[in-house]
Amino acid sequence: MKRCSEQPSVTNRQFSEDSRITVHSKPGVPAAGFSSKRETPFSSCQKWDCLFQGGCTPACGPTQVGGHRGVEKRKVLKPGVFREEPEKVELLRCESSPVDQTDVSVTSRCPGLYCGRLLVNGSVEGECGVCPRGERANQEKVCERCDESPELYDWLYLGFMAMLPLVLHWFFIERYSGKKSSSALLQHVTAALECSVSALVTLLLTEPLGLLSIRSCRVQMLSDWYTMLYNPSPDYVHTLHCTQEAVYPLYTIVLIYYAFCLVMMMLLRPLLVKKIACGLGKSDRFRSIYAALYFFPILAVLQAVGGGLLYYAFPYIILVLSLVTLAVYMSVSKIQSFKTLVAKKKRLVVLFSHWLLHAYAIISISLLDKLEVALPLLALVPGPTLFYIATAKFTEPSRILSEGSSGP
Repeated sequence: MKRCSEQPSVTNRQFSEDSRITVHSKPGVPAAGFSSKRETPFSSCQKWDCLFQGGCTPACGPTQVGGHRGVEKRKVLKPGVFREEPEKVELLRCESSPVDQTDVSVTSRCPGLYCGRLLVNGSVEGECGVCPRGERANQEKVCERCDESPELYDWLYLGFMAMLPLVLHWFFIERYSGKKSSSALLQHVTAALECSVSALVTLLLTEPLGLLSIRSCRVQMLSDWYTMLYNPSPDYVHTLHCTQEAVYPLYTIVLIYYAFCLVMMMLLRPLLVKKIACGLGKSDRFRSIYAALYFFPILAVLQAVGGGLLYYAFPYIILVLSLVTLAVYMSVSKIQSFKTLVAKKKRLVVLFSHWLLHAYAIISISLLDKLEVALPLLALVPGPTLFYIATAKFTEPSRILSEGSSGP
C-alpha cells in the first residue's frame, strides 16, 4: 500500500480547529492599509487519500495550483492592484511500495451465481465470465471441473426422459398398426431397439468418452437449470453474461439422445414398415413415423424450457399418468374381473408395463434410502388394479341407468 506523509510547507501557516486555514504572506510584501493575512476556506477533511492508480489525490481540500496541490495565495502590491502568485504551501510525499494489482483483482469475488474465473496451472487468471462446458463456479467463484458421478435420482431422471419417446412410439404404433398383430409386434421391438442403441451411443460419446459412465455437476437448486435468467449487472447498465450448463450434462444429453433417436428411426423404421405392413394403405403404414416427426420436436422444446421443472416433478408425473392411463385402458377394454383380465396376453403385457411404471415412480420418490421404508411401498404397486376390479361392478354405466329407470 502507498503511504502519504506530509512535507513541511515553505511558508508559515496555521490550521484552526474550526477547519479553516490562515495563510501569512512573506514579511514586507503587502502595502500599508491592507491586511497581511487572509483566510482561505478549507474543508473539514484534511486527510489525503492514496489510490492505487494516479498517485496521491485529495479526498477534499485546496485546489491544485502550478502543478502541485496546495493553497493559492494572493500577494498585495498596492491598493487596488493584485497579482496572482501561486505559491506552494504544502506538498505530499508518497512513498510507494510495489502492489500486485493482479492479486487485488483476483481476490475480489465475481458477481452473480454462476460467474467465475479460470484456474490455470493452479493460479486464478482472467476476468469474471462464463465457465467452460463441464465446469462450474464454486463458492470462491473459481471455475472448477465437474468430476462427480450422477446420483441415483439423476439416473432416474435420465431414464424417465429416455422412456418418453419409447412410450410414445409404442402408443402410435398400436394406434396405427391395424389388426395385424405381428406387424405391430415387430414395430414395437424395432422402436425399443432404436431407443436402446441411441442411449448407448449417447453415453459413449459423453465424457469420459468410450465409457458407459458420465461425470456431472450436482444439481443444487432449480435456478441451475435456467442460468440465462441470472446474468448479473454490477453497474445496472452492462450485463455480464454467464449462461452455462450448470447441471452438466443433464440438460444437453437428453437433447443429444433425442437427435440420435430421430436418426435411428429414419434409418430403420421406413424399410421395416414397408416390408411388414403390406395390409395397410400407403398413407396409413407410415402414420406412426409421421407422429414421431411431430412429438420429437415437442419433447425437445419441453426439455429446453421445462427441464428443471421436470427434474423435480417427474416421479409424480409418472405416478399420476400411469394410474390414469391404466384406468382408461381397463375401462375401454371392459375389464371388470380377473377372468377378463387374463383372457388376452396383450392385456397382461399392458398391465405389467403399468406396474413397472408404478414401481419406478415409487422408487424415484423414496430413492430407496431406507429399505425398511421403501420395500413396503413397492407392495402397493398392484393396489390400483385390485381396487379397480373390486369397484368396477358398482360403477357400470348400464347398471346405473337400469336402476334409475326402474326406480319408483
